[in-house]
Amino acid sequence: MKRLFTPLIACALLLAGTAWSQEATIRKNLAERIPQLQQLDEVIKSPVAGLYEIRVNGNEIYYTDAEGNYLVQGNLIDTRLKRNLTEERIEKLSAINFDALPFKDAFTIVRGNGKRKLVVFEDPNCGYCKRFEKDLQKVNNVTVYMFLYPILGPDSTEKSKHIWCAKDRAKAWQDWMVRDAAPATASCDSAAITRNVELGRKFKITGTPTLVFADGSRVPGAIGADQVEKRLN
Repeated sequence: MKRLFTPLIACALLLAGTAWSQEATIRKNLAERIPQLQQLDEVIKSPVAGLYEIRVNGNEIYYTDAEGNYLVQGNLIDTRLKRNLTEERIEKLSAINFDALPFKDAFTIVRGNGKRKLVVFEDPNCGYCKRFEKDLQKVNNVTVYMFLYPILGPDSTEKSKHIWCAKDRAKAWQDWMVRDAAPATASCDSAAITRNVELGRKFKITGTPTLVFADGSRVPGAIGADQVEKRLN
C-alpha cells in the first residue's frame, strides 16, 4: 500500500506546486503591468482550459492566461448549457446572508399571509423605486422588509426621517411612493437611517431599488411583479 500511495502523494504535491506557481506568476505579472491589479482577492482556474479567473474588489471578475499576458473583461458563456457563468459567479459572490440583516432598522409591509420574504433598499426620491413600488402592489402573500436608503441627496434623508418617524411607517411610505402624498414632518431617533447607509456601502449597494431575496441573491434595479414572483417562488 505504501508503494501505491507514495506516487499518488507525490503527484498531488506536484499539481499543487504547479497551481501555486501559476498563481504566483499571474499575480506578479499583472501587478507589475497593471497597477490597479496589485491586490488580487483570488486567482482560480476557470472552466476553460488555460483560462484563469481573477477576482478584485470583492466581486469584480476578469480572466487571464497562465502567464498573465492577456486580460479578458466580459462574460464567460457556456453555450451547451446556455448559462452565463460569469453572471452566476458574481451573483454567488454578491449574495447576502438574509437572516443576518439588521431587521430592527427596517419596517415591514405585509400582504396576504406574509409567508414569503423580501428585503428592499430604496430611496424616497428614486423614480425607479416609485415605479417598482406601484408594480409591487400586485405581489401578494409576502413580507417586505423596507430599508430606507437615502443616497440621492439631503432631501432624500429628510423624507426618510419623516417616514421613519411616522406613526404608521408603512402607510407613510406607500402614501408617498404610490399616491404622491408627501410625508408629514416628524422627528424621532432616526439613527437607523445612518446605519442603513453604512450597511449599503458595506454590501456595495450603489443604486436603488436593490432587492434581496431569502436565498441571499440580490437584484439591482426595478423589476416587474412577474419577475419578483418568479424569484420569490
